Amino acid sequence: MQTQTYADTTSTRAAGNSLISGKTIQGTRVYSPAGDELGHIDDVMIDTSSGKAVYGVLEFGGFLGIGSDHHAIPFGKLNYDTAREGYVTDLTKEQLENAPKQDASWRENRDWQQRSHEYYGVAPYWL
Repeated sequence: MQTQTYADTTSTRAAGNSLISGKTIQGTRVYSPAGDELGHIDDVMIDTSSGKAVYGVLEFGGFLGIGSDHHAIPFGKLNYDTAREGYVTDLTKEQLENAPKQDASWRENRDWQQRSHEYYGVAPYWL
């Protein structure tokens, strides 16, 4: 399986250009290690201090957006697979369901962010 980082998710980019629009990332499918579709990227979160994209907000479950859950997945857990035209993660549906629950303050809640990064096994973006 050929994978690459999120910066290479568009086939229309100019040679040598590693920039991509957040609009291009939104809606991109996310697959489990077994190839099962887990959901899609609903939003992209950017750290204002560094300017780096740090989370892909995964929408999964439900039907047509009704009853679905959202989880901020550190971009370090997402690899773009050109053959699938989507992201592949080593996370399973069960791991997503058991992830630290987000509340309305998760964007500012450093405690939640720390627990989330520990859960996903990814170094915090602010260090």
